[in-house]
Amino acid sequence: MRWARIEVDGAAVHGIVEGDEVEVVTGDPFDGYERTGNRLPLDAVKLLVPVVPKTFYAAGLNYLEHVKEQAALRGTEPNIAERPEIGYRANNALIAHGEAIVIPADATDKVEYEGEIVAVIGKQAKHVAVADALDCVLGYTIGNDVSERNWQKSDRTMWRSKNTDTFKPMGPWIETDVDLDALETTVRLNGEEMIRFKTNHMLFGIEAYISAMSQYITLQAGDVIWMGTEGAARNLEDGDVVEVEIDGIGTLSNPVIREG
Repeated sequence: MRWARIEVDGAAVHGIVEGDEVEVVTGDPFDGYERTGNRLPLDAVKLLVPVVPKTFYAAGLNYLEHVKEQAALRGTEPNIAERPEIGYRANNALIAHGEAIVIPADATDKVEYEGEIVAVIGKQAKHVAVADALDCVLGYTIGNDVSERNWQKSDRTMWRSKNTDTFKPMGPWIETDVDLDALETTVRLNGEEMIRFKTNHMLFGIEAYISAMSQYITLQAGDVIWMGTEGAARNLEDGDVVEVEIDGIGTLSNPVIREG
């Protein structure tokens, strides 16, 4: 099933995407829903961020080549994680499919994309075993972890390098029927393929993260976990369009604007 959040008559509602239509429902996929029979053309509705998370988690440096690439940029030896470790992002940075990534005027030219699969938690989870962890997942969406690399190096925290308004596109919807091992992530810039990698080829998989996190943190329905990215990125510039596609889930596309 493919879940979207859309705007109807100025209000945010949930809907089920089927082909080129979306059926509006009452309720939501977390607490229960009913179909209404109100079907709308998908290309005629405004897609919103598919979930507004209660807590926004992010796994960093969870793909080997990205670890090596970031270490090379710093001029250091790769520090490969020995266990799942999680960070946080801010909801203010979230934007939907089609909305603009806005680069602040004082940002440097080192603003990069990071295409990521996002796990959406479907029910409360605490002290979950690895074998049971994916049972807590409602489905998966796509994220673009836009990052200002010079700020990331110079600031003591990542408050602006990762969390500037519009720096976290997410969408276009949540797909519940996913074979993680079959997925491939592709990032395109202005239609040109930049990066392609096996989505589930992580240092630590989604189930390992959920299990490890749940030993200390109670995961709630609607929480999201961004799972990291692979490869080296090109700098984003005014007028660019960046797309992140994950097989079987969809394509997240956003234009780029630099403030004057």
